[in-house]
Amino acid sequence: MIPEIRQNIRTLSLPLAEKFGLLKIHEFADIIVLAFLFFTAVHVSLSPIVSKALFPVAYGKAGRKARNNWDIHVVSLVHALAVIFFAGQCLTLSSLNEDRAFGWDDKAGYVQAIACGYFLWDSFDAVVHFVDIGFVLHGVACLAIYTLAYKPFLAYYGVRFLFWELSTVFLDIHWFLDKTGKTGSTLQFVNGILLLGTFSFVRLLWGGKMSYDFFFTLRDVSDQLPIVYIIVYGGGNIVLQSLNWFWFAKMISALRKRFASKPNGKPVANGNGKLGEYAN
Repeated sequence: MIPEIRQNIRTLSLPLAEKFGLLKIHEFADIIVLAFLFFTAVHVSLSPIVSKALFPVAYGKAGRKARNNWDIHVVSLVHALAVIFFAGQCLTLSSLNEDRAFGWDDKAGYVQAIACGYFLWDSFDAVVHFVDIGFVLHGVACLAIYTLAYKPFLAYYGVRFLFWELSTVFLDIHWFLDKTGKTGSTLQFVNGILLLGTFSFVRLLWGGKMSYDFFFTLRDVSDQLPIVYIIVYGGGNIVLQSLNWFWFAKMISALRKRFASKPNGKPVANGNGKLGEYAN
């Protein structure tokens, strides 16, 4: 039954794929839907059950809004670990390396489908549980970028930009340490260093280099693309990189508050900085 449903999803998506010139997306439409349903299930079912069993005080006695925020971070962590693993298998694909603009491999299509399912869930959640316009822009921009990639287009960069999620792993761990009474602890301090280190490398340095190369690739093939691609990819890249720098500054400020020092040089643990709210 499940194979039939998956095939029906692919068949139903084919007319839309052809209409919008996304010639590869129907082959992975079922994966996108399954990924969206999986992350939704983690959010509304799996995380509440497991979290309440493992953290009966920190999660079980928290308010509804706090529990939902916890569940969101669980989904974020699950997605980050999954896409890092699958994206790592795509870094040496010759078809992508030989043509950075239009090269394609089904392995890249698979991992990008997981990302599409996640960012579809993320965009929906960011609107329903609105906190900051930055989170909405982040989700929508990522969803558009990875959806339009099924032209096919920029799969080479797509799998590499997914490594931004490496910093998300430490970000979510930092948030969970806050909520389980480990604010200001040595463990959180070490995690904070790893967070800033991975964030500055994968998003700002290595990510910045990829963005620089990306704009040259976009320029070289701009005459072969609809204007919407230039707007979405060019504008989206600028928005996401700007958000990275904004969030990096916020994280440094939050860490300084959390590990502020007394006059005698001893650290003061305080949880006023909302470090875990930045940069999904």
